Amino acid sequence: MTRAVIGLGSNIDPEENLPAAMHRLLTRPDMCVLATSPSYRSVAAERPNQPDYHNAAALLSTRLTPDALKDVLRQIETSLGRVRTEDKFAPRTIDLDLLLYEGFEGDVGGTLVPDPGLGEWAHLAVPAAAVAPDWEYGEASRPLRVVAADLASESLEEVMSTEIARMDSTSRYAPEGRMEAVEDEVYDAGFEGNVRDMLLQLGEDPAREGLARTPLRVAKAMDYLTSGYTASLDQVVNNAIFESDADEMVLVKDIEFYSLCEHHMLPFFGRAHVAYLPDGRVIGLSKVARLVDLFSRRLQIQERLTNQIADAIMDVLDPHGVAVVMEGSHFCMMMRGVQKQGSSMVTSSMRGGFKTNQSTRSEFMELISD
Repeated sequence: MTRAVIGLGSNIDPEENLPAAMHRLLTRPDMCVLATSPSYRSVAAERPNQPDYHNAAALLSTRLTPDALKDVLRQIETSLGRVRTEDKFAPRTIDLDLLLYEGFEGDVGGTLVPDPGLGEWAHLAVPAAAVAPDWEYGEASRPLRVVAADLASESLEEVMSTEIARMDSTSRYAPEGRMEAVEDEVYDAGFEGNVRDMLLQLGEDPAREGLARTPLRVAKAMDYLTSGYTASLDQVVNNAIFESDADEMVLVKDIEFYSLCEHHMLPFFGRAHVAYLPDGRVIGLSKVARLVDLFSRRLQIQERLTNQIADAIMDVLDPHGVAVVMEGSHFCMMMRGVQKQGSSMVTSSMRGGFKTNQSTRSEFMELISD
């Protein structure tokens, strides 16, 4: 086995693509991830008008040769929608680079290893130093921590809440794809113990085959289903706000949402319809759905959830008005209590022009009823 350092970068939905790429590295049978860095945000070096980059690094042990490892990285890039073009500065869903390979200096698939960028760019050197601080680099054989310290600048910001520094078996930031149970894994010993106690209270045997891994799975699932607590509005929006002279209604309808009611911790789910009246600025289309997810993935009541989404749009865009309507089916009413499976709950929240102008509100209601 030998060690290698992989650089990860993204400026298209990095909050999803960096963890997804890390998940693919974690689950490869031909490598073991020894350490991962936090993610760092920086301005696109050659195209400052592009969205900010998030960069991270992973330290691996592997039996793969440098060329074979490079091929694996390209396969992961393709699986996450990366399309390489002649424009090497084009935005990308994910960029995976072999930065360092123990005992190897040369050319791998057209790429120099060690990567010469480690001596030039903070967004490469700082994450690499976080996972391999004592790895010597360059003709002067300087430790990476020294190289990184010389390059570090205020333009490089550690993004703590989207950290992937501990996306191993004990991670509290595991993405959806890490919810499966891995052999001999302990994810959250305290949480898993609580689930075992609950199973005992129910008269079950948590050691029997069907339940042996249930505490682990529940711990992972609850982390994901309540992941809205560990994200912020700024991180979700990620500067995807653009100047525009549009002044007509913008509507995103039929956004699926899934949440947990705070009274019984049972699911409720349905569709959200979100509209706003721009005042010189618009938001990236996918960010509207992500805002719905941000507040849905918490313990909620539908009334508050509807208001939080409306207030968030007002906060980030300051538009002339916002309208949110949510239609939800609640398991606490379907599975227990009155047990009415065909019922649904509709909540609305109107701000600005949607609240004061009847014709605007009526137009919105007609569009979502089509």
